[in-house]
Amino acid sequence: MDSAAKQDFAAQVAEWMEAFDDVVAEGRELGTELLEALKKRALEKGVATPAGVSTPYKNTIPVEDQVAYPGDLAMEKKVESLIRWNAMSMVHLQNKKDAGIGGHISTYQSQATLLEVGFNHFFHASYGDQPGDFIYFQGHASPGLYARAFLEGRLTEQHLKNFRHELRDTPGLSSYPHPWLMKDFWNFPTVSMGIGPLNALYQARFMKYLENRGLIEKTDRKVWAFLGDGETDEVDTLGAISLGTREKLDNLIFVVNCNLQRLDGPVRGNSRIIDELEGMFRGAGWNVIKVIWGSDWDELFARDKSGLLLKRMEECVDGEYQAFKAKDGAYLRKEFFGKYPELIELVKDKTDAELQLLTRGGHDPLKVYNAYKQATEHKGGPTVVLAKTVKGYGIAADQARNPTHSSKKLTDDGLDAFQKFFNIPVPEQTVKDASPFRPADDTPEMQYMHARRKEMGGYLPSRTVPKIEFKAPELDFYKDWLSGSKGRAVSTTMSFVNLMNGLLKNPVVGKLVVPIIPDEGRTFGFESVMKAVSIYAPEGQKYVPHDAAMLLSYSEKKTGQILEEGITEAGSMASFTAAGTAYSNYGVPMIPFYMYYSMFGFQRIGDMAWAFADSRGKGFMMGGTAGRTTMLGEGLQHQDGHSHVLSATIPTCVSYDPAYAFELAVVVQDGIKRMYEKMEDVFYYVTMYNEDYPMPAMPEGVAEGILKGLYKFQAGEGKATVQLFGSGPILNEVLKAQAMLAEKYKIVADVWSVPSYTQVRRDALATERWNRLHPAEKAKKNYLETVLEGAEGPIIAASDYMKVIPDALSPWLPGRLVTLGTDGFGRSDNREYLRAHFEVNAASIVGATLSKLARDGKFDAKKAQKALTDLGLNVDANDPART
Repeated sequence: MDSAAKQDFAAQVAEWMEAFDDVVAEGRELGTELLEALKKRALEKGVATPAGVSTPYKNTIPVEDQVAYPGDLAMEKKVESLIRWNAMSMVHLQNKKDAGIGGHISTYQSQATLLEVGFNHFFHASYGDQPGDFIYFQGHASPGLYARAFLEGRLTEQHLKNFRHELRDTPGLSSYPHPWLMKDFWNFPTVSMGIGPLNALYQARFMKYLENRGLIEKTDRKVWAFLGDGETDEVDTLGAISLGTREKLDNLIFVVNCNLQRLDGPVRGNSRIIDELEGMFRGAGWNVIKVIWGSDWDELFARDKSGLLLKRMEECVDGEYQAFKAKDGAYLRKEFFGKYPELIELVKDKTDAELQLLTRGGHDPLKVYNAYKQATEHKGGPTVVLAKTVKGYGIAADQARNPTHSSKKLTDDGLDAFQKFFNIPVPEQTVKDASPFRPADDTPEMQYMHARRKEMGGYLPSRTVPKIEFKAPELDFYKDWLSGSKGRAVSTTMSFVNLMNGLLKNPVVGKLVVPIIPDEGRTFGFESVMKAVSIYAPEGQKYVPHDAAMLLSYSEKKTGQILEEGITEAGSMASFTAAGTAYSNYGVPMIPFYMYYSMFGFQRIGDMAWAFADSRGKGFMMGGTAGRTTMLGEGLQHQDGHSHVLSATIPTCVSYDPAYAFELAVVVQDGIKRMYEKMEDVFYYVTMYNEDYPMPAMPEGVAEGILKGLYKFQAGEGKATVQLFGSGPILNEVLKAQAMLAEKYKIVADVWSVPSYTQVRRDALATERWNRLHPAEKAKKNYLETVLEGAEGPIIAASDYMKVIPDALSPWLPGRLVTLGTDGFGRSDNREYLRAHFEVNAASIVGATLSKLARDGKFDAKKAQKALTDLGLNVDANDPART
């Protein structure tokens, strides 16, 4: 265009802008409708429209839309200042007397206002007789939560003085939120980055699930997740946020503490993390509320008619914003305002000290309150509040500096400056000593604090376990699975599916069962269950499935019982966690069964399983298509030979590897009884297989041995001189080996089923410890020694898992144990070749037995060598563990 045309077009644009302003003056929602209409028209005409998902770098809520703060700001500031002091004091003093004990000062100082506005006006401890809000606190801010509980009188000064000292004679406090260590205080372990946000997301979904199924009453309760901006780099933090939109989780609120800094430096030094997060959440359909600037910036925005203030803000990156807070007001005047003469003019009436005190939005109670108010009132989807703060806020020597996260102590001058900055109402001697301080209960600030929490239904955080009346089905209920398959070949997986169908029909526990599957239901033969109780879908089934005419058609319902998570092990584990802790959080003893490819369990979500144990979670993790050689064809990435190694690392995980349906039934019955009737804080890992073979009936009197982890399954014909151990489907190979040894080599062997090496080892360790600590008393025998009493000869143990599993019993079987296992990478082939490759087939078991007997002088060595060849064993083959 020539200059005349450009001027004419500019005039048209100005007219359009003026017209748009007129529409907005009548109502901002009308402006939104107009823009949507124009955008639609542009698309119809083939005109490209900007696809931006970020808004200007200012607060989302305009000043004119703010409501007045409902509380007493002066009282709340006093309480917040006291909490700040005590949070700092506990970390500072502990590191003075125990150098290196650790702790964090700076995170809570950046987050204090975000939490205090919540405690005073939003965080409900209860809704009448119903549970209140669930809050996932940022782990590094734990000193602030302890400090508040101290003010409330729920923790003593002795607690604070023993922060991170849990093993002394006086009460102490755990480093971070750990329900296992503080079972009456913390609800959710969150300090492992990313786990808190992900669990919060699925907790909100599970809350809707319970409401839609009529298992809990509908209330206004919310799930709040407080997280750091650096934490959003964790894949778990943002990887599932689309679920919140898809399922319309308007009971979920994320609060991201955007202090712009992680452990080593800026989160995004060369850009702005708030813009990035806004784009991600807005793009995923979340309601995004930005709280960037405090109220003292409102005046500057109002006076700036040129728009240069916002322009300058959008020119700066987070590395610069960090420097602006780390340095003084003169630096801010020169480096920020000084770029444009108009901005220098804008702040000419401000002193450098006043500029230095310009507040970020996350430290302004009014801005935070309005953000929370809109978040709690939003309907139809989740909300994220992006609150800009300063890490180490108010700590003069560390504020916004790179080492802030590692700050543990303040100097004497630093203590004095900290007290003066926040005008903390503590005595002069308290400042000198840096000691904890709690005002008298009758002071106005203390009375105000307690009144607010009374209004909100009680104190938080707090964990309670309501008294639950629960009667587990007795073993007789499982008689169909105890009596065998009458010669019909079935897998333990199908046996479990049938068992699950039975449980779902049980009038006592049926409605409490939560089947969880990560898009593997058909792999596990789960179609009948999927049809019987349907898949949970909050909007029901809005389409007719293509298989509607079939008996087992795909069924989704608002009241569906199955959580079909799609391809997400992490999400499935988060649902398992929500269900497995429902007994405490909701007072409803839900019984989750999480079924998945065993290879993609502990090795993939091990950290979440550890946190589940920390949460005192209950339920069954069912590792399907388990074992290194049982799953045909899939190969290296799918064949699991080590999940039982990993499960054994979790103290509350009770692991079993059943060979037959009756073992599986005994384990499930025991698990439900222990977890929900006896209320033991354990959970179960049970492996299942896809190999079909006849299921025998349960022999008389073996139930106790199944649960203890070892029992004699089949005695040899005569006096046995060899003991053969087997578990899972490899027990069938052991039985074949027993027959081969008897028929070909006239060697009698007893066969033992070992459903749980882990349980046998734990019993042995506990007995060994008792003996070590009671040397003056008669030594006890462990279960392994007791049950093997009189069983002679070497022990050959074979499993579909790594040799380290049976090897764990070696200390109590000196010189006797020979282990065969599946160390190494999986391969694609059928079971016959896989078991030969890993040397766990019947021939390999026989060969190992003869070799051991020869070494012990109980069998001719040359005959043993020849037997290996006769058995088809390649004695020069490469070691499968390294192949």
